[in-house]
Amino acid sequence: MSMKNASDGIIRVVNKGLFMPRPRNKQDLLKAGEEYYAKLIEMADGMSEKEMNTEFDFSGDPSKKERHWGRDKNLRDIWVHLYEWHRMLLEFVDTNLNKGGNAPFLPEPYTWKTYGDMNVEYWKKHQKTSLADARKMFEKSHKDVMKLAESLSEEQLFTKGMYPWVGGSVLGSYFVSCLSSHYDWAMKKLKAHKKNCA
Repeated sequence: MSMKNASDGIIRVVNKGLFMPRPRNKQDLLKAGEEYYAKLIEMADGMSEKEMNTEFDFSGDPSKKERHWGRDKNLRDIWVHLYEWHRMLLEFVDTNLNKGGNAPFLPEPYTWKTYGDMNVEYWKKHQKTSLADARKMFEKSHKDVMKLAESLSEEQLFTKGMYPWVGGSVLGSYFVSCLSSHYDWAMKKLKAHKKNCA
């Protein structure tokens, strides 16, 4: 997931085969966030016992070369990954909007070239987190991010140049990337795992 080009692109609803344009206003951001969340929860809740108990293994698919395909081993790893990105967004907005900071989105020492290393650190951090706790953490952080998005105006979210600390993008693109786009990523991974288990 890259914030550098977060204002472009198409989001695909994996389990329905529908195409949805990337949200470009507050109403669409909130709608997509809730719809993709519901679809992800539905997909996770529909996992069979075999799918839940089989470790993710995408090594047999040469098209799955990105680092994350080898990192996440189960549903817990997906929940905590999404949770950590929610937490980063919440801290980013709080530091810069509420506390007058000018902090980058990614915590030091990470950059957009090295954020894969950060994701591995988050993965390591949560290896003793239970599946149930990971789900609760994700559900709460989703609600917190949605509540924050609801509290911001259309202008705050989608006016280019509104905040220098978002770079050349808009604040709303960070929300889209941490909500619907990231949930789409998670559904693609779960769909691939389900296929492997069939």
